[in-house]
Amino acid sequence: YLTAFCFNTELAKQYDLPMPESWEDLLDPVYKGHIVMPNPASSGTGFMFVSSVLQGLGEDAGWDYLKKLDENIAIYTKSGSKPCKLAGSGEYAIGISFAFVGARLKREGAPIEFILPKEGSGYEIEANALLKGAHNPDGAKQFLDWAISDEAMNLYAKYFAVVAKPGFPAPEGMPSDTADRLFPMDFKWSSDNRDAILEQWSNLFAAKTESD
Repeated sequence: YLTAFCFNTELAKQYDLPMPESWEDLLDPVYKGHIVMPNPASSGTGFMFVSSVLQGLGEDAGWDYLKKLDENIAIYTKSGSKPCKLAGSGEYAIGISFAFVGARLKREGAPIEFILPKEGSGYEIEANALLKGAHNPDGAKQFLDWAISDEAMNLYAKYFAVVAKPGFPAPEGMPSDTADRLFPMDFKWSSDNRDAILEQWSNLFAAKTESD
């Protein structure tokens, strides 16, 4: 999965909103009250975005960016896909979410464009592993062999923007050069600093989280 933002073209015309091309563009006051993003405490997509900002800009500049972005945020959702769905349904103009849901909604006819920001997109990796002490290691090894087969890669390529083996087409609606648009991510840093990041984020921004 990789982060992107979904942009409702009909609301853009109604409110005279330019199409953003970068994370920096989202700080423009013209978008105040028009942006929705996931709460990173309840959404892996939200945490992926926040972590990529802090890694890409550095912690001080990253928190400064998030504070400025918060001025334009209408609400923080508890779901990672909901911001894009809200943009697709016309409730908000921009939803920070993950790219695949944007591509799917556009294929289904929603009046949206999904944008991979020019600075790069944060991402996460889906992986398989054989656990130490597994009760059926032989069966697990058979599954892991299948999981890196061409058959499995063809299935992954229907739902994920980038697969591990080259030569497989991108999902319908996704650009073919997605792998070149990824933001460098240090997953160990994200894991080691997760609790501290979420505590600070919650202290600063959680008041705008949607109610149950």
